[in-house]
Amino acid sequence: MIKKITDIFAEKMKIGDPVFSFEVFPPKTSKGIENLFGTIEELAELEPDYISVTYGAGGSTTRSTLDIAKKIQDRFGITCMHHFTLVNQTVEELSRHIELMKDAGVRNVLALRGDPPTEMGEKFKKIEGGLEYCYELIDLLKEVGDDSFSIAVAGFPECHIDCPLEDLDSAYLKMKADHGAEFVITQLFFDNPSYSHYLERVSAAGVGIPIVPGVLPIMDYQKLLRFCDTCGAYICQEVHKIFAPVAHDLEETVKRGTTYAIEQSGDLLRRGAPGIHFYCLNKTEPVRTIWQQLKDRAGEFVPKQAAI
Repeated sequence: MIKKITDIFAEKMKIGDPVFSFEVFPPKTSKGIENLFGTIEELAELEPDYISVTYGAGGSTTRSTLDIAKKIQDRFGITCMHHFTLVNQTVEELSRHIELMKDAGVRNVLALRGDPPTEMGEKFKKIEGGLEYCYELIDLLKEVGDDSFSIAVAGFPECHIDCPLEDLDSAYLKMKADHGAEFVITQLFFDNPSYSHYLERVSAAGVGIPIVPGVLPIMDYQKLLRFCDTCGAYICQEVHKIFAPVAHDLEETVKRGTTYAIEQSGDLLRRGAPGIHFYCLNKTEPVRTIWQQLKDRAGEFVPKQAAI
């Protein structure tokens, strides 16, 4: 049975187990989709609590995101979370897709404002007949979805790239929670004290929902530099120290990236994270190795954040 992720959190919190999940993205070719399901088959053996499927800028992967999420649920019986953005779409278009998600048996949605597509430029612009803020999308999901969905939102330990002020960033998360967001998945980060500080500052703002750290295993240092520059994620000096010397040795980078992710994830769980959300980039490794190492040490970790 496909569950709401809020119910999964509640079950796991009762027995003191972390919630583990993977994130994949829709490939652009039929061969890529075939390869993705080969990866999903391997990941399914690890019995993740759920798998999330991303949504392209401006709704560019609307149907493929839904098709992939439905097929994962139907073929493997694994709960899926459908990413859903409001960029470049009217309320009518968004409402129509919400109905499609309901009909497909999707019960979990990550509500996002989303990144603007290339034609929109660097800054988000509200379109005529569309929405502007994530909390409005949450309202629409609840209105059209009629309590069909467990709703997650994104969190930013180092602040959103468009919102550098911590107090304002915390207030925005509180607003999303007040409108019905039930848990948070964070943007990638590498400095764990920033996660602990994030928990403290959003708690002080009145946010009491679970906040799950998103972890990206480092597999290519140069690509990481470019990606973090785009999304605004901070790369701490420890990462530069470990990975810069082997920037042109991908095999050694993956080896060190696997070790770093294992230690980072273990430390996050000890800090009270209710689980780990892995950005696996449609690959089985190194997340399988990281996952198995954490599973073997599961007794060391007891989630401390509030259950739903």
